[in-house]
Amino acid sequence: MRHELELLNVKCGGCGNSILRAVGAIPGVSDPRLDVESGHISLDAPESARTAVAQALARLGYPERGSVEGMAALAASAKSFVSCAVGRFGPDETKRGDRDGDS
Repeated sequence: MRHELELLNVKCGGCGNSILRAVGAIPGVSDPRLDVESGHISLDAPESARTAVAQALARLGYPERGSVEGMAALAASAKSFVSCAVGRFGPDETKRGDRDGDS
C-alpha cells in the first residue's frame, strides 16, 4: 500500500538524507520518495508499518504536519537540526576518503 505523509521541519538535502535513511531501515518499507521543498514523503509499506514510520520520523524531528504543537513542535524543530547535520555530514560523508583511497 502506498502511504503519503506531510512532514514538518524538512529544510534541505541533509534532512532528506536522514529521513530516507531512517525510513529505508524500517522492515517492509520500500520505494521511499521525498520532496524536500514540500516536505511530502511517499512510500510503499504495509498498513502495520505506517505507525513505525511516523514514530521514527517524529524521533528525528520530522513529525507529521498537525501531529504536534507548542513545546513538542519546538522540540521537534531542535531535533531536526541535529538530524539534518547528521544527514549532511553523517556516516556516508565520513567514509568518502576511504572510498577514494585517501584514508
